[in-house]
Amino acid sequence: MPTKTNKKPRHRTYARNRIRRSNGSYRLTEGDGVYFLKLIIVVLLGTLWLKLATPLSWNGIPVAAFPLGALLALVVIRVFEKNQLDRKIWFAVLVIVTILSYFVPAGIVI
Repeated sequence: MPTKTNKKPRHRTYARNRIRRSNGSYRLTEGDGVYFLKLIIVVLLGTLWLKLATPLSWNGIPVAAFPLGALLALVVIRVFEKNQLDRKIWFAVLVIVTILSYFVPAGIVI
């Protein structure tokens, strides 16, 4: 006669909602405050341009500005963001903010 075991039903966890921790366990999501802080940091770094008062010419191409913050943000995102889907979102936000902020009179002028 087979014995009946009393097992509790397991809660379902879906792979898309899990983030793997360094100790092997899973964390379901990150907090909203953390996500918003990352968004603010990416936007601020995307707006940082090093602009030149007189444009330089390199092989006939005028160079008037250098996206210093965007390059720094690329490195920071690549190093600190482990989830590939989130990395793609941050890269897209960074590119849009960097392009838009080029036309705004903001940045460090040398």
